[in-house]
Amino acid sequence: MLERLDAPRDGVPPVVSDVATLEKVIDAFAAGTGPVAVDAERASGHRYGQRAFLVQLRREGAGTALIDPVALPDLSGLNAVIAGAEWVLHAASQDLPCLHEVGLIPTLVFDTELGARLAGYPRVGLAAMVEELLGLSLAKEHSAVDWSTRPLPEPWLRYAALDVEVLVDLREAVSAELTRQGKLDWALEEFAAVAATPPPAPRVDPWRRTSGMHRVRDRRRLAAVRELWQTRDAIARQRDLSPGRVLGDAAIIEAALAMPTTQSGLIALPAFNGRGARRYARQWTEAVARARSFADSDLPPQHLPSEGPPPPRVWAERDAAAAARLAASRASMGELAAELTMPVENLVSPDTVRRLSWSPPDEITPETVRARLSAAGARPWQITLIADRLAETLQTPAPDPSEDDPKA
Repeated sequence: MLERLDAPRDGVPPVVSDVATLEKVIDAFAAGTGPVAVDAERASGHRYGQRAFLVQLRREGAGTALIDPVALPDLSGLNAVIAGAEWVLHAASQDLPCLHEVGLIPTLVFDTELGARLAGYPRVGLAAMVEELLGLSLAKEHSAVDWSTRPLPEPWLRYAALDVEVLVDLREAVSAELTRQGKLDWALEEFAAVAATPPPAPRVDPWRRTSGMHRVRDRRRLAAVRELWQTRDAIARQRDLSPGRVLGDAAIIEAALAMPTTQSGLIALPAFNGRGARRYARQWTEAVARARSFADSDLPPQHLPSEGPPPPRVWAERDAAAAARLAASRASMGELAAELTMPVENLVSPDTVRRLSWSPPDEITPETVRARLSAAGARPWQITLIADRLAETLQTPAPDPSEDDPKA
């Protein structure tokens, strides 16, 4: 039976929100030993952007610290005393960008979620892993709350403190399992890559990721999506709200498809039934009007130019040999991933397999494939496991058309 973890062993510490108290935390963590458990809470479903609204840390000899990064936006002083230690995070790639914004930048990471994936666990969420490996029940009912709330309620702080309470113990359990499976060195290469990855650059045309874009089939309606998205983004940024709380993606797509000419026509659309949809009806109407007024030369292209291969669904028609290479490579990588008990995307990036299959080296050998994999960012452990297999599957011949011709 699982033991329910209801309260941190040292109690819930007060939130650190002033420089004097932060200095004491810095001194305590400088004197602490061993890994540093780190977590961050965002309010992405409530506030604009992905910034942190609470940072939690724990270290042997220092205890747990809950820090308000709104009141203390520069934590580089704390970073200076812990940067050389191993940081233990769960799903590090989710938290590192917002930690980077406040000056917390690790050099050595142990990602318990990524380690669990490599070890083949089917459920890799923090609560699931704590149950599986530590026999503890960790409440997660506050994971989606608005962490920008001030003051933060005590039950939320208890939840936040418990997240870092278990991380180092979970790290030891995941490390032991990776060692048992002979995968620890692979995991350490992955963790090093995570720590070395810079914060993501801004996306080109982020409005193209609006849910439902596949329904928009002409450039003028694309322009309407762009104008509506950018209007929503400006309002959300100004009001510090999650864009979806201002206007849902479904409303943007519906308005772009209908292209209403009046405000009354716009708010009569079924998706325009929320408070934000009606509150800013004039701005939405003006956005659609701008899209209507653009010259054809000012309309966005239907698709952004891409250096990568086309969608695999069209490969058979465009390049039957490439389609055969992709099918063989995918099958081989899937078989190997199953043998290794890990998700195939952790063995090799699907995009890398697509690019190699569409445009293989002129001379396909294990050496040339290794070079291409390395240039694509594959880690040494991955290259060792997959290069020879891909060198074989990339030589898969195109199917013989006569085999599909009943008259042949």
